[in-house]
Amino acid sequence: MYLGIDVGTSAVKAILVDDGGAVRAQAAAPLSVDRRHPLWSEQDPDSWWRATVDAVRALPSAERQAVEAVGLSGQMHGATLLDARDRPVRPAILWNDGRSDAQCRELERREPRSREITGNLAMPGFTAPKLLWVREHEPEIFAHTRTVLLPKDYVRLRLTGDKCTDLSDASGTLWLDVAHRSWSDAMLAASELSVDHMPSLCEGTAASGRVTASAASELGIPRVVVAAGGGDNAASAAGLGVVRAGQAFLSLGTSGVLFVVSDRFRPNAERAVHAFCHCLPATWHQMSVMLSAASALDWVSTVCGYAHVLDAVEDARQRGLMASTPLFLPYLSGERTPHNNPRASGVFFGLRADTRRADLVAGALLGLSLACAEGLDALLESGGAIGEISLCGGGSRLDYWMTLLASALQRPLLRRSDSEVGAALGAARLARAAGTGSADVALFPAPALIRRFEPDPQLAERVQAARPRFARLYTHLAADFEDQ
Repeated sequence: MYLGIDVGTSAVKAILVDDGGAVRAQAAAPLSVDRRHPLWSEQDPDSWWRATVDAVRALPSAERQAVEAVGLSGQMHGATLLDARDRPVRPAILWNDGRSDAQCRELERREPRSREITGNLAMPGFTAPKLLWVREHEPEIFAHTRTVLLPKDYVRLRLTGDKCTDLSDASGTLWLDVAHRSWSDAMLAASELSVDHMPSLCEGTAASGRVTASAASELGIPRVVVAAGGGDNAASAAGLGVVRAGQAFLSLGTSGVLFVVSDRFRPNAERAVHAFCHCLPATWHQMSVMLSAASALDWVSTVCGYAHVLDAVEDARQRGLMASTPLFLPYLSGERTPHNNPRASGVFFGLRADTRRADLVAGALLGLSLACAEGLDALLESGGAIGEISLCGGGSRLDYWMTLLASALQRPLLRRSDSEVGAALGAARLARAAGTGSADVALFPAPALIRRFEPDPQLAERVQAARPRFARLYTHLAADFEDQ
């Protein structure tokens, strides 16, 4: 039995997977986010551990006692600052925190080779700009910081007593030389840090330590090895069997991620594409990221008075896409790919006296699909091929949206079993790799195919007709976003 733990933004999930790869049990414990100021997003690091204990203890006791290894995945980029006693000195600043825009520019000024080294634009979501913000606004806290960890790696510290991270998660800090899979002294120096502030680096399939006696007692599991694991997206790829060059997945949760595997480092920083290490050795990946995906659809459904998002999407399906359907810019939390604009905001364009609430939902689905298509274009610009795309995340359960997305991306979308626990499943698979000492990609098969969504010619025609106007809307409004 293998235990996968996924430290998410809204919950910690824990699953048990048997030797045959079947999910035997799963549980979750909720987390809350503190947004006390505009653009801020923070969490208490100790809440991750409390939720981990609650989620793991909710799994069946007998199966927990049979665990042979543990794997970790988690939300990326979160700046978790620890003092000399390894205690947090402030709340963690999360991936969707947008306060450090000015510090991004300063980081790239300090190290002009930043994009070459990291393969990424400096964005507020990344870890390094957050540390410059703390250095500027909370100098006493910065001075007391001895270690910076990512969220799942703070849970690892509580599990094993070891400070370690995997290369996929480390790629999202802007402190990693992604091509060479090592910490960059130059990027650390630009943040007024050194390698002494960093955890050790491991491939995701490697053992990073062993569960301590106290943690084993608290969780009710044996003292087994803990895999280095992966950032949530890389771990989701491992769970979906997206491990070979050209394979891809689309995750539709709070954010939206289009992820494609590559056999080498393929940066396209100018278009806000992320180029990261995969959680498997000698493998990399690219991502386009929408900061608001299913969360934007939930928001529109609620504002329009629907009791459930399923009702809203069905209403939109019956209403259909029309030339008069309003367009929605889905930038409720700013945007990454391709705009890298934390100040972008949501917009409905084309409202009329006869616009119904179903039209607003249809417009939201259209806008989200078009934003995803822009991300796909940015990925394709840097080379490589993308074929069929597997699905995961809560939004992927909405059949009409999946058909609309397939039509926008002009590629089949594949719904697979266990996709709702993709990152936790990937963590469990990485646990198996660490427990057996093997990094063979055969340990990461694609789950069973449940449904295949093909592009619909009629929908594709309407989507493609709307693309130029969608692109123009952002261009015309960009200056106004900056003035907000």
